[in-house]
Amino acid sequence: MKKVILSLFVAVSTFVSAQTLTNDAFHSRLGFEVPHLMVSNISGHFSDFKSTVTFTKEDLSDAKFTLTAKVATINTGVEPRDNHLRSADFFDAEKYPEMKFVSTSVTKEFGNKYKMEGDLTMHGVTKKVSLTVIYNGLVTNPMNKVKTHGFTVKGSLNRKDFNVGANFNNAVVGETIQIVSNLEFPVEAGK
Repeated sequence: MKKVILSLFVAVSTFVSAQTLTNDAFHSRLGFEVPHLMVSNISGHFSDFKSTVTFTKEDLSDAKFTLTAKVATINTGVEPRDNHLRSADFFDAEKYPEMKFVSTSVTKEFGNKYKMEGDLTMHGVTKKVSLTVIYNGLVTNPMNKVKTHGFTVKGSLNRKDFNVGANFNNAVVGETIQIVSNLEFPVEAGK
C-alpha cells in the first residue's frame, strides 16, 4: 500500500510544481511537407531548433509552448534546393535568420488531443496560427531512467501569408504547408 501511495505522490508531483522543459534535440523533429508541381510532395525539416513547454496542471490547460528554429538549417535532402529555399526567393535566411512560435492558449478537445493557438513569426511577418497537439504521454526512458513527455504537433499554414516564395505560384510550389513536429521533453532531476 505504501508503494502505491508513493507512486501516486510521485506521479502527481510531476505536475504540481511549475516546470519548464526543453526538448531533447536528439529525439525531436520539426518537419514539414509541401506539394510540388501538384503531383507530389517534398518533405523536409529544420535541423537546429529549440522548443520549451511550461505547465503546472495535469490536464495541460495552462501549458505554454515556444519554439525557435534557425532558418538556414532547412533540409530537404537536396542541397541546391535547400540553398534556393534559404535565398531571398523564399525564406531569405540571411535577413530573417529565425522563425519563432509562442503559444497563446492550449485547449483540451478530447482524450489526449488539444487545440493550440499562438503567434508564428516567419520572414518578418507575425500571424496567428492554430495547431493540433497530441499528448503522447509520460514514460521513463529505459536507457537513462529519465522521465520524458512526448508530444506530436500538427497543422497547416499558407506560406504566402508570410511572404515566403511570393513569386512562385501554387502550380509550382504548393501554398499550403503541412507541419508535423514530434517532440520529447525530458524531466530534469529535481523538477
